[in-house]
Formats: sequence, structure tokens, C-alpha cells
Amino acid sequence: MSTTAAFADLVDSYLDLRWNLDPVAASAAGLTAYDHRLGAHGEDEIQRYVAALKSLTGAMEEAESDGLEDEIDRTALLDQARFTIHWLERERAHVRNPTFWTSHVLEGLYQLLVLQDRPWEHRARAAASRVRAVPGYLQQGKATLSECPCVFVETCLDVVARGGSLIGEIRRELAPPDDETFLEDCDAATSALHEFGAYLREELLNEGNNDFAIGEQAFNFRLHYQHALRNTAPELWRYGLALVEEVEAELAQAAERIDPGVPWQDVADRLRSEHPSGSELVGAYAHQMDRARRFVEERGIVSIPEGPLHVIATPAFLRPLIPFAAYHPPGAFSPDRTGWFYVTPPEPGIDPHHEERVLRDHCVYDLASTALHEGYPGHHLQFLTAQRHERAVRRVVDTPLTVEGWALYCEEMMAEEGFYSGPEELLFQKIALLWRALRVVLDVGLHTRGMGFEEAVAQMMERVQVDRSHAEAEVRRYCAEPAYQLCYAVGRREIRSLREAYRAAQGADYSLRAFHDTLLSYGGLPVTLARWGMGLDD
Repeated sequence: MSTTAAFADLVDSYLDLRWNLDPVAASAAGLTAYDHRLGAHGEDEIQRYVAALKSLTGAMEEAESDGLEDEIDRTALLDQARFTIHWLERERAHVRNPTFWTSHVLEGLYQLLVLQDRPWEHRARAAASRVRAVPGYLQQGKATLSECPCVFVETCLDVVARGGSLIGEIRRELAPPDDETFLEDCDAATSALHEFGAYLREELLNEGNNDFAIGEQAFNFRLHYQHALRNTAPELWRYGLALVEEVEAELAQAAERIDPGVPWQDVADRLRSEHPSGSELVGAYAHQMDRARRFVEERGIVSIPEGPLHVIATPAFLRPLIPFAAYHPPGAFSPDRTGWFYVTPPEPGIDPHHEERVLRDHCVYDLASTALHEGYPGHHLQFLTAQRHERAVRRVVDTPLTVEGWALYCEEMMAEEGFYSGPEELLFQKIALLWRALRVVLDVGLHTRGMGFEEAVAQMMERVQVDRSHAEAEVRRYCAEPAYQLCYAVGRREIRSLREAYRAAQGADYSLRAFHDTLLSYGGLPVTLARWGMGLDD
């Protein structure tokens, strides 16, 4: 067997293991053979999975690679495998975080509601099978969970409270016509979810603790193996603090250009009153998506792959799950290349005061950066580029450092290229950057520096002017997803640094489009690996 064929077999083996651990992720990737299943995540199953992954990791370490591109992909696979082993053995989310279990169930059902690349009949039968598996899966969760941080339990209780409506939507939208037990199975799944919630309130919450932080050693492990970063937590702490100060100074200058002498917070508050009406909201986002795409195409900023992006009002059955807006990409292995951007307008007839609060989050000056972040040249373009890659590793192995870093980099790069229409849009682009800068501080602080939940909530309310309920929801996510939130701003920094190294190496032949096309040819692999492939590593 050739070296290339042997490596391809290892890739297939790794992906087979990955999909068996998480068949819901397989569904999202466009692999329909897994649609009928939920995973098995009890202690015995996890131990067998980890043993198999360790064996495969050993084989990958010993395998020879055929050239630089294979070596880059092998490094990416090895790092992801090592991180997954660490996550299961050391961080033990399946033991410490009940949302591990409820998210798997609800995401598995949600995917079958929204996927448009497979027939309704297939989705209905798959949904019936997954619904039938819910009681047993959640029972396995109750047998596995112990010593959970209170913040994780409280978050999961909120998830459970909303989860019943999702099963109700499955019942209405995906009922197989010849499945005589489907309605009873939906009732049993709903009851199992409620019983899981009662278990959380009556047992786990009383036994809970405040030990959500993973600690500096585990945090640094994530930085190195999940994101291929050389930085450590203390270095990123200092970077985050400095970036917050830098962006706050830029915001003061941006506000001065709009309303001299008025603090940026007050300027932003005034501008938020300028927003589309509820009936105009979807069209306003669609216009900005089209505007961003045309700008990218006319300026030749990056190659635009084939694949439409539809901007639509969130279907009624998804509105409990998408209160604001959301982008849904095509699956990595799906034949369909359509992306969907859902926008949730205020419900007709709601109280005018509440409607105004909802619409203020869709300020006309904020739409441009959201559109380019989610669409062109941001997530949609990046996912489409990765999806057509001939290398499977670059379709599915990624890090949020690159994925979220790219989208945030695009917000700033498009400013440099003259996309924003005035100082008001530039102000809101800087507000978005401040939010991401503060995330670095909170991410590192919560997990490595003893920062408490309330301190993080207070900082978010003070520095980025969000209300308490929003701040609490954000910080709960930060507690559960260590070393993720820093990826936006740190990824932006890494891409900007790589661009300057590429510019210096290319000299007079430098092209922004060529840089972007080359970077995106690595899919969502860590920026460090792209730098290696571009011959720019130190």
C-alpha cells in the first residue's frame, strides 16, 4: 500500500471513530447513515472510545506521510485526537456537565428539522428513531453525572425548559405516516426530559459546586492542541487587557466623529433607535448580505465559491430556538451547497415596548458587520471553500481560532477596504471588536485566574453595555466552553500577523486576494499549520 493510501485509511478510521462517538455531528456534516442514532456516552462506552482513539493515535504517529500537505493534515488529526482524549479523560464533560447530554438530544432533533439536503421521509423516520432513543440516553446520563458545577446545572435547567417545545415541533413537522407508536414515543421523550430536569433540581443542584474552571494547565493544553497556539494563559490575559484598552480608546475617537463630547455608550444608545421595522427586518439583512457579496466580488478580495445563501424569516417551528438570528451552513460532505441565514422578527401583536427592545438589537448601523461576518467574506464563504476541498481533513477538522478568527478579521479587513458606509457603521464594528476583546479577558480569567461568575457578569455589563440577563447567558457559556471565546480576537490577531508575513515574503507580488485564497485552502485548520504550509513558520 502506498504512503498516501495508508494515510487515507487512517483518516477514514479516525472519522469513523468520530462519527460513532457523535452521530449528531455526522448528520450535521451531511452523512445520512447516522441520522437514526444518538451516541452512547456512559463511562464504559467512553473508555472503549478513548482506548480506540489512543490506538489510532499511535498508528498516526508511526505512519509515514507523503509530502508537506499530508504532514500538515496528520498534525491536525493528531492534535485533535490528543485534545479529544484530554477532554474525555481530564475535563470529563460527560460526567460534570449535564448539558453535554441534553444538547446531544436536542441538537440531534434540531438538525433533522432544518436539514434541507435529504428527503422529508428520511428525516421523519430518522427523527422517530432518535425520539425513541431519548429516554434510554437520558437515563444513561443520570447514571453518569456527578459533582457538577452549579452553573452547569442551572444552564441545563434552562435548556430543559425549552427542550419540550422542540420535541413538540418534531411531533408536528416530522410525524411518519405509518409509525403507530410515534406520538407515544414523543410523549415518552418529553416525560424523560422533564424527569431529567427534576433530577437536576432535586439532586445535582443540591450536590453542586463552583468548580467550573479547568485550571491553567488544562487551559494551556487546549491552547496548544486544540488551537496550535504557542501562547500561554498569562500571555493571553495581558493581550486581552491591552486590547480592551486599545479598542475603548478607538471607540472614544469614533464617537467623537459622530457626536463630539458625547461618550461612545450614549452615542450607541441613541443610534440603536434607528432600526428596520419588524416587517422590513429580513429584507434589510438580505440587502446587506448582497451588498457585502457584491463588494467582495467587485474588489476581488477573495474567490467566491458557488453556493447560495438564503436569508429568510425564521420558520415558526424554529423561533423558540432562534430568538435573534442564526446561520446554518451546508454539511461538509453534503451534496447541497446552500447556506441559510434565519432572522427572527418580533411576533405580530406583541407589546410595542417589547417590540422596540427586540428591534434595537437590529440597529441599521450594526447590520453590515453582522452580514459580512456570517455571509461574505465570513462564515458562509469559508465553509463553502472548505466543503469543496478534496482533502477530507480540511473539510471537517477545524478550530474556532481560525473559523471565528477569520470572520472577525473580515469585519476589520472590510473596513480597511472601504466597505462601511459611514462613521456610524464603523462605530458598531468597533463595539463588536470590544466585545470580542473582553471575551479574551473573561475566558482566561474565569478558567485560570479565579475570576468568579458575578465578577465576569459585572464586567460585561459595564464594559459592553449589555443587560444582566444577556450577560449571565454569555458568562454561563464561557464557563462551559474554556478557551473558545478568546478565539475571535486571538484568531484575528494570528491572521493579521500571517498576512504581514505573507506580504513581506511576496514583496511586489503581494496580493490580498492571493493571501485570502491561500489561507482558506487550509479550511479551518489552525493558523499555525497554514503558516507552516505557506513556508512562513519561524
